[in-house]
Amino acid sequence: MVVNWLKKQALEKPHKLFLNELSFQEVDRRVTDLAGRIYPFVKAEDRVALYAPNSVDVALFFLALQALQIEVFMMNTRLTAEERAKKLNTLNIRVAFSDDDTFIPLARVLAGDYDEQARCREEEAPEKIAVIMDTSATSGDYKSVPLRGKQLDAHVQASRQVLGVREEDNWLLVLPMYHIGGLAILMRSLYNGTRVTLLGKFAEEQIIKWIEEGSLTMLSLVPTLLMRIVNRIRQHRLRVVLVSGEFIPKSLVEICLEKRIPIYKSYGMTETTSQCTTFCVAENPAKLDSVGLPLPGVTLRIVNPDGEGIGEVSIQSPMVMDGYLGKEAVEGFLNTQDMGYVDEEGYLYILDRRRDILISGGENIYPQEIEQVLYAHPEISECAIVGMKDEKWGQVPVLFVVSSLGDEELMDYLAGKLARYKLPRKIVHLRSLPRNATGKILKKNLAELAYAD
Repeated sequence: MVVNWLKKQALEKPHKLFLNELSFQEVDRRVTDLAGRIYPFVKAEDRVALYAPNSVDVALFFLALQALQIEVFMMNTRLTAEERAKKLNTLNIRVAFSDDDTFIPLARVLAGDYDEQARCREEEAPEKIAVIMDTSATSGDYKSVPLRGKQLDAHVQASRQVLGVREEDNWLLVLPMYHIGGLAILMRSLYNGTRVTLLGKFAEEQIIKWIEEGSLTMLSLVPTLLMRIVNRIRQHRLRVVLVSGEFIPKSLVEICLEKRIPIYKSYGMTETTSQCTTFCVAENPAKLDSVGLPLPGVTLRIVNPDGEGIGEVSIQSPMVMDGYLGKEAVEGFLNTQDMGYVDEEGYLYILDRRRDILISGGENIYPQEIEQVLYAHPEISECAIVGMKDEKWGQVPVLFVVSSLGDEELMDYLAGKLARYKLPRKIVHLRSLPRNATGKILKKNLAELAYAD
């Protein structure tokens, strides 16, 4: 399915730039050639792994494996040797490629011979697994999500309807492609016939230069990355800045609105093939606290709502995975494990992950509510609330913070804005908060630190 998108674009707009300085025609030619060089390594395989940071070569490898209709496990480059071995064994993968000598080096394949028996398969295979990706695992073990052609197809079509497409679109791809937020940029741009600018790492100066020159029109960033550049942007031609992946501080959204940066809040996960709700905040600022409306084909349901309509967010859509590998299939609605509600106009509001909610003296405490208040203070650059067991109250909040403020100043600031039971019972100052590759705070790591003296 993916290779057909490439063939279509190479035929209809051969000289249009697609992947950095490579045109659709050149990418198509290289993918066909690369498929022939990969084939000797994979002809006896149904599933292989790709272990490498973002690069043009990695994108080409992924597309070439799609052309051969080989399932691709996009392996997190932060995994330890033990974790890598465990994943490959669990997924029954015998062949893996890497940018170094950890596995079969990409350079060795590129320098190898072309196998004339290799055939790029252009028949539609909507039920076949295209890619396997791990969930973010911010608080537990990774789960493997198989995404099929039908889910990728449903996603790119729905996303296009909401975000639109323009001939001059150029989407920055700096999020890791082993996470759905990164890979989805490549898939959307390929389907839309528009350009991608791919970077191996977040090169702040280069990105700002491109933005101010007007060459980039679309960004997908997690809040922490956007916060690093937003105040430095003086001029731009951006039409979409898609922000998701973790808690989005209201102060960041307000800065974007002030500077007329077109921020789109979004919500999604690996299991939903990336974004499943989104909206342009500037077009409806009254909904600033929400994560938007469902994309076409997405149905939201709130399960087990309380008296205020807050419950577990469940999603049904052609974009939703069929089920985790080795687990039961998802029938009907996917329970996201997030707590939230839907307002009268259909906008979704996420309050917190169910596992992150604290119950203290019988009262629910939503960490994001406390974090939102903290991020409004200019002297607080990073913060996170986690729960700690308490004999009297059951759980109490612990604040991890990166700030120049002392404990007393922090407590004085919070005291006038939050009910007493929501105030942190312990404050831990850190130089930075632990995060995964996409910028999500690793609350599991912080929970372990909460009990340290």
